[in-house]
Amino acid sequence: MKQLRLKVLAGLFAVAGILSWGGARLWESFGTLPSVPLAAPIVLAAIAAVLAATALSLRSRLRAQRERRPGAKGVEPLMAARAVVFGQASALVASLVSGAYGGTGVFLLGSLDIPARRDQAIYAGFSVAAGIAVVAAAIFLERVCRLPDDEDETPAPA
Repeated sequence: MKQLRLKVLAGLFAVAGILSWGGARLWESFGTLPSVPLAAPIVLAAIAAVLAATALSLRSRLRAQRERRPGAKGVEPLMAARAVVFGQASALVASLVSGAYGGTGVFLLGSLDIPARRDQAIYAGFSVAAGIAVVAAAIFLERVCRLPDDEDETPAPA
């Protein structure tokens, strides 16, 4: 399984943001801009909380397993792999969604004097922040589930 790369996530965020900003400008020329839902930052924050809770739970269970505590509940490798895949997928989607809301938010910055637009810009900003929290929690989960490097193996001389 490949590790998440911040460059890929940042690229997805930037591309989605630019496309969203351009789409918002185009949409505004035809009529009214669709609103940023209030539920967007809430859902993203909930996903970040689930990822962080999973990472903390797995970290404590792995630590207890490594220290060979009596009664320690181990971690099944397939469960850890599923958690990492969920985290990676969440980070990729959150990068796209945050970029889209970020681009819309940047477009809305031009009309903050209108109360409805100001609220939409605030929702977009919170969505970007919650998306960044999802990415951070996913990277933390990935780091928790990483296998330790095998230090006993030395490369064979060629």
